[in-house]
Amino acid sequence: MTNDLYTQGMQTRRAVLGDAHVDKAEANKTDFDQDFQEFITNTAWGAIWSRPGLTKRERSLITIALMTALKHEGELELHLNASKNTGASIEDIKEVLLHTAVYAGVPAVNHAMKIAKKVFFETDKTHTNDSK
Repeated sequence: MTNDLYTQGMQTRRAVLGDAHVDKAEANKTDFDQDFQEFITNTAWGAIWSRPGLTKRERSLITIALMTALKHEGELELHLNASKNTGASIEDIKEVLLHTAVYAGVPAVNHAMKIAKKVFFETDKTHTNDSK
């Protein structure tokens, strides 16, 4: 697929998730999920994440809160890792998780904290936006 929305979506998707993640997803795409991959690239990344109304940092923090509230652990981990590309700091994420605890519940955030600690502190990865 090669339309303007798809092209913009792919640029935004790469900027947020990184080339390695997108290249792997593209390499693993099959006839079965090709339409779905095009749908999320057009819709999530092209039509929504590429809009000028919010920054990538703000969209990242909203997404982290929603993935926490909805208990989508895989997507949460993906977006915690992607935060290094969006300008969201570890301090920003800590505040969003505390805020989410009030509105989405402590159990959801308790699990999200474990995932965040794994992503930010239990691996050899460095988070370049760490606030001190």
